[in-house]
Amino acid sequence: MSQLIVKGLSKQFGGVKAVQDVSFTIQGGTVHSVIGPNGAGKTTLFNLITGIYTPSSGSIEFEGTPVAGAEPAELARLGMSRTFQNLQVCMNMTAIENVMVGAHLRLSQGLLASVLHLPALRRADRACREEAAELMRFVGVGDYHRAHASQMSYGALKRLEIARALAAKPKMILLDEPAAGLNDTETHEIEALIRKIADSGVTVVLVEHDMKLVMNLSDHILVLDYGKKLAEGTAAEVRANPDVIAAYLGASA
Repeated sequence: MSQLIVKGLSKQFGGVKAVQDVSFTIQGGTVHSVIGPNGAGKTTLFNLITGIYTPSSGSIEFEGTPVAGAEPAELARLGMSRTFQNLQVCMNMTAIENVMVGAHLRLSQGLLASVLHLPALRRADRACREEAAELMRFVGVGDYHRAHASQMSYGALKRLEIARALAAKPKMILLDEPAAGLNDTETHEIEALIRKIADSGVTVVLVEHDMKLVMNLSDHILVLDYGKKLAEGTAAEVRANPDVIAAYLGASA
C-alpha cells in the first residue's frame, strides 16, 4: 500500500516555477531518495510535503488523508517528521533536552499540571527523558547524554537532529541532506543509521547529493531537474538512465 501519494504537485514563486507537475508514490517501510542537480527543486518538494509551503496546485495524500497545505504540527501528529539541510538545533539547551523537544506533541500534560508539578507530570518527564536517552544511543550519540549541544561536533549534531525527529515516533521521516558537510567516517555512520531506521519500520525519504550513499541505500529514486520529474526507478535503473547522466554531466543523452 502506498503511504504517500503525490499527484500533479506544483509550486510557483512569482514567475519562477520551482516544482512543476510532479507525481510519485512512496511505499511504507522503504528508503526513497530524491536527487537532482542544484536548483532542481528537491528542498522545495520537501517543504511542500511537510507543510512549510502550500502547493500552487496538485495533491498530497499521507496514509489516506489529504494533507496538501496542512500545518507542520498536524503532519507531525499524523506521523510525518523531518530534518533540515541547515542544522536546527537549540544550542542553548542540553543534547537530551533537544531530543525531548521532539516528543512534545505526544505529551498530554496540561498547564495546571505543569504549574503544580503534579506526580503524573514528573513521571511523564522521567519517561520522556529515558526515551530521549535511548534515542541518543540509537543514533550513536549516547556519550553526549550529559553534554550541552554546543559541546557536540557537527557530525554528532546531525545525528542529534535525527534523534529529535524520531522522538515524535514518526511513521515517515524526511531527511534533507543528512550527509552534507560530513567527512567519510561520519557519512558511513549516517548511512548505517539510515539503514537502521528503515529496518525499524520507519519509511525514510532522503534528499542527498552523496550518490554513493543514495545508491547504497535506496529502494526507489526520484530524479528532479528544473523542478520537473526527469526519471524514477531503482538505483540500477536510475544509474543507467541516459537522461539522468545528461542532467548530471551536462552531456548529450
